[in-house]
Amino acid sequence: MEKALLDTDILSEVMKARSQAVLSRAAAYNEQYDRFTVSAVTVMEIIKGLQRVGRRDALARFVDRGSALEILPFDAETAEIAGRIYGDLERTGQPTGRADPMIAATAIQHMLVLVTGNQRHFERIRKLGYEFAVEDWRD
Repeated sequence: MEKALLDTDILSEVMKARSQAVLSRAAAYNEQYDRFTVSAVTVMEIIKGLQRVGRRDALARFVDRGSALEILPFDAETAEIAGRIYGDLERTGQPTGRADPMIAATAIQHMLVLVTGNQRHFERIRKLGYEFAVEDWRD
């Protein structure tokens, strides 16, 4: 199993512990790498979602457990890649929003497999010539 970057949807599924397929893959990954790797963008999306629905208890637990995650920064090099992706998506009439190009850029910058349940959005990015692997732990 290659080192991977978990997209927001997969990290959320791991946190909710609802899908046995996701939990099984997550346990195997965690056994090999000791912790999950996520983008700072994913952290922002999780916190935004919990804040929006008023889940203060879950938000506090997530923040407390943040040290158990490897959180990759959204730095200048990653921002450049994300900007190119975002621009290419808009130019070709297939925007996905801001977060997906930022998360894809993080996977590209750190040469990680992107684990997502939203393969359709990321496949658009790959078809534009950006090279990174994508997996879905739901399969």
